Amino acid sequence: MRMHEGVEWALHSCLNLAWAGPEHAVPAARLAAYHDLPAAYLNKQLQALARAGIVSSVPGPRGGFRLARRPEDVTVMDVVAAIEGSEHAFRCAEIRQQGPGAGMQDSYRDPCTVSQAMRRAELAWRRELAGQTLADIKATAERTAPGVPARVSRWFADARA
Repeated sequence: MRMHEGVEWALHSCLNLAWAGPEHAVPAARLAAYHDLPAAYLNKQLQALARAGIVSSVPGPRGGFRLARRPEDVTVMDVVAAIEGSEHAFRCAEIRQQGPGAGMQDSYRDPCTVSQAMRRAELAWRRELAGQTLADIKATAERTAPGVPARVSRWFADARA
């Protein structure tokens, strides 16, 4: 399964909003500029995050985005679902009921074993993403690159000055 680049952009934006702090909203253009991303496309990802209640949108000249929930309350799966949707990645079309095997009732009486295997794998993937929060990613980033949070916070604060 391949996720769209918008998932990466959304996760990094959420992380940057966590470091920017809840006091000030950050404009989409400023969030996009930090990673040299197209602002219009990132704005679409931010709107999807806002619809999911992960970020909130603040209108006006000092407006922008901020996290709507604490980092501890945002899972990676929340962000993935906001950007990619919550539909199953694998869709069983019951092809075993086509072709020469179509007339063999015993070959498709039970649930499709291919579908079952794919659903188990997807469930494991979703559980793993749901078990990691933005706070977990933030803590790991702060441990591995301790200077980054302060630099990010300053960079976004300089835009407000």
